[in-house]
Amino acid sequence: MSTAIRPSACPGLLRIVQALDGGICRIKLNGGSITADQADAVADAAERFAGGAIEATNRANLQIRGIGQQSALLIEGLLAAGLGPQTAAGDDVRNLMLSPAAGIDRQMHFDTCTLAEQILDTLQSHPRFHELSAKFAVQLDGGEALAMLEHPHDVWLSAFEHNAETLLAFGLAGCPSDRPLAAVKLEYGHALVVAVLELFLELARPEQARMRHLLDEYPTAVFLERLGQRVSLQSVSSWQRTPVPEDLHIGVHPQNNAALFYVGAVPPLGRLDPATLRGVAQLARQFGDGSLRFTPWQSLLLPNVSEADAVEVVHNLQRLNLLTQATEPLSRLIACTGSNGCGKGLADTKRDARHLATLLSQALNVHLSGCPRSCAAAHRAPVTLLAGSPGHYDLYFRDAAQPGFGALHARNLTIEAVAALLDARSRSPLDA
Repeated sequence: MSTAIRPSACPGLLRIVQALDGGICRIKLNGGSITADQADAVADAAERFAGGAIEATNRANLQIRGIGQQSALLIEGLLAAGLGPQTAAGDDVRNLMLSPAAGIDRQMHFDTCTLAEQILDTLQSHPRFHELSAKFAVQLDGGEALAMLEHPHDVWLSAFEHNAETLLAFGLAGCPSDRPLAAVKLEYGHALVVAVLELFLELARPEQARMRHLLDEYPTAVFLERLGQRVSLQSVSSWQRTPVPEDLHIGVHPQNNAALFYVGAVPPLGRLDPATLRGVAQLARQFGDGSLRFTPWQSLLLPNVSEADAVEVVHNLQRLNLLTQATEPLSRLIACTGSNGCGKGLADTKRDARHLATLLSQALNVHLSGCPRSCAAAHRAPVTLLAGSPGHYDLYFRDAAQPGFGALHARNLTIEAVAALLDARSRSPLDA
């Protein structure tokens, strides 16, 4: 496969991007899914040709960090394992998010996997779509209980039932938790995505890389009118996506087949080492169906586990130093690479997050960011710590009326001061 791909700041499988701790390779997983043999290949590549750091990302992909001089051999091994795109130019545009429980979720309206395969095939095989930004992203939501509804996408589709028929509501530059613009019949889902992408590429100037950039200037109503000339749209009056329960990505949960369960675990701060990934792959072979699924919460699932085996799987995951309970503070913390591996990081966020976890009296959703770019979190967390200097952070609370991280609460706090403040706030009846 030719590796002649366009320049970009985003890493890909075929494009190694340099950081303080070495090269970064991003492996895009179809629907977040990977076979146990492919997981072994990732572990081997990280061990042989890099520093051994493997990251689960907030788009349900994997990254290998600390890649040295043998990047060509690393890429060759991952391609041989079937982890690459259909064409070199198609790697950047494989940005389609599904529920980690696609096809097995008890609440789903339909199995999104077939439609997802159609969309991914089109994105990779049509040269016109290779002009899209490496950040341009699509979300396909089948109505699952386990679904990330807070990450903005350039176009999102979400299934719902109307008059005994499954329809796909959709929106632009937002999330399924937003109100939709319109809907299409399920059989038109692929045609809708193609029409949206073609219309975007026709209208957007080169500097308008994302849908939100175009819609800042081009009226959404006009875009929708032109879209309706290409695919049959239906109005949506009152539907809105049902909020999903928290923490379904961790622990043991039943699937749509009553005899089977999936088991979710969180690598602390999204980091795995090769031995851990191999261990999880072996559990998938022994107790599941030989596959793993990564999630937008930087966690992983073992699907299709029997009820009789679920407790043993949990114990084995714990022995691999993975977190299996949402009550563990570290399971709820997000942290970017920080100053240990990124030149823009102003603090060692990974170390500080681990320290914070030991100080908190209860599990809270907190995001530590080494700089304003917010690489580790695509959504706005309830609590954000923005580094200002080593060991010191500005504290923000999410506020829908405020842009960015939300409302600034305090500046230049130590981790100890942050923990004391968060614990006091969580005990306050005003915040109950």
